Amino acid sequence: MAEEKLQRAGRRLVRLIEDAGLLLILLATLVAAAGEVAHMIGARSVHLADLLLLFIYLEVVAMVNAYWQSGQLPVRMPLYIGMVALARYLILDMKELDEWRMLAVAVAILLLGLAVLIVRYGHVRFPYETSGREADKP
Repeated sequence: MAEEKLQRAGRRLVRLIEDAGLLLILLATLVAAAGEVAHMIGARSVHLADLLLLFIYLEVVAMVNAYWQSGQLPVRMPLYIGMVALARYLILDMKELDEWRMLAVAVAILLLGLAVLIVRYGHVRFPYETSGREADKP
C-alpha cells in the first residue's frame, strides 16, 4: 500500500517535471518566434529562410502539444523539424556549399524522409495499445 502511494507520487512528480520542461520549451519557442517576427517587421521583408524558421518553431509548438495530449514523444515530428532545418541550411548556404556537401545534405533529407515513412509504417502495422498518459492514470 505504501509502495503504491510512493509510486503514484513518483509518477506525479515526473509528470510535473515533464510539464515544467514542456512549458519552458514552449515559452522559449514563442519568444524566439516573436523575435523572428519582430526582425521581419523591422527589416520590412520576409524571405524563404524566415518562413522556414517560423515553420520550425510551429512544429516545435505542435510537438509540445502532441506530447501533452498523448504523453508520448511523436518521433516523426523531430524528423520533420530536422528535414526543414536541413532544407533551410541548404537554401541559406547554397552559394557557399560545394557539390559534395550539397549532395550530403540532400541525402540526409532523403534519409530523414525514409525514416518518416518507416516510422509511419511501423505505427500502422504495429499500433500502440495504450497511450503513456492514460496508462499512468491511477
